[in-house]
Amino acid sequence: MNEPLSIFDLVLNASLVVQVVMVILVLASLSSWVMIFQRGFALASTRSQAAEFEIEFWSGKDLGELFVESEASETETIGLENIFSAGFKEFSRSRATDASDPDRVMQNVHRAMRVALSREEEKLETHLSFLATVGSTSPYIGLFGTVWGIMNSFRGLATVNQVSLAVVAPGISEALIATAIGLFAAIPAVIAYNRFSAQVEIMVNRFEAFTDEFSSILDRASHQG
Repeated sequence: MNEPLSIFDLVLNASLVVQVVMVILVLASLSSWVMIFQRGFALASTRSQAAEFEIEFWSGKDLGELFVESEASETETIGLENIFSAGFKEFSRSRATDASDPDRVMQNVHRAMRVALSREEEKLETHLSFLATVGSTSPYIGLFGTVWGIMNSFRGLATVNQVSLAVVAPGISEALIATAIGLFAAIPAVIAYNRFSAQVEIMVNRFEAFTDEFSSILDRASHQG
């Protein structure tokens, strides 16, 4: 009785097209895992810094002092801190030039914070499109490799005098590995994409709420000044 071929042997015996498909899927899977860990740490860091900044912001500290500390910080500012800095910087600049027109001042502040909010949203969504692409296309790429391998397996039957399961099984098995690798690449990418998208939406809503609250504070200050 012949010993069953290992998965490694099946991969080595696969046709060139199927092997190329497998390599593409493995590379896509490895890349998606790197991005999954990178996005996970980045979003966790953004949440942590946002929580710390909100505590400091609502502690009653003078906003000018908070802005100076933010600008002088040696660590990279992200998330809410960048939105705050953009809004307060534009508020200070506009008041120096258009102090008599508080509505114009607030228009400039809103514009600056919207731009900062858009940039932060882009940062949060980094690599999510790649994960979505891997999750949606990997099964089809694997299926293509499987179909191609099965086609070659049946074409090879033309040169065989007696057809049996033992003759067909190895070719079909090596072809099905492509589908398995495609699913292995797609499933984690889809799960990560859905999870990160939900987290990004929560963070963006949090940023928008802070932007509205900060705008109200600056609006009162502009009309009182």
